[in-house]
Amino acid sequence: MSNEKIITVTSPLLPDLAEYNQLLQEVWDNKWITNNGVFHQRFEAALSEYLKVPYISVFTNGTLPLITALQALNITGEVITTPYTFVATTHSLWWNGIKPVFVEIDPATGGIDPDRIEAAITPSTTAIMPVHVYGKPCRTREIQDIADKYGLRVIYDAAHALASRSTARASSRRATWPR
Repeated sequence: MSNEKIITVTSPLLPDLAEYNQLLQEVWDNKWITNNGVFHQRFEAALSEYLKVPYISVFTNGTLPLITALQALNITGEVITTPYTFVATTHSLWWNGIKPVFVEIDPATGGIDPDRIEAAITPSTTAIMPVHVYGKPCRTREIQDIADKYGLRVIYDAAHALASRSTARASSRRATWPR
């Protein structure tokens, strides 16, 4: 290796090793590392408070909540989404036997372009799955207006947008749970 400084795209933020070892000791003492253990519960409570939301469920990755939402909402047929995303977005659809219908992105947000969604709607369309990209929410208000007009569900892949603010309006129609 040369004397040149390595420039990384990103670097992990690591806790103090002594503090981390104390937390590990608590895990070892409890012998409970999965399935809603004490650290899981603490994390959900802290995240709920931070995001100012009454309910939250933490999953092991970003794919599982998408799969769960699709199943909980009984989504079938076709779902309009964007190809500009991590593969988990599309996999969650395929794994549920749902056909993804891709719509181009809005160059200003990197998210799905609401101006192109209506042209992709067919009688088999049951939902729209927009993706917030790099912490920047897509045009949620316009997407919700289209969903309301056609009676579609909206399930956001917001894995890249934790704590970001959207322009979505408050609406009981916006809920992602069965009506």
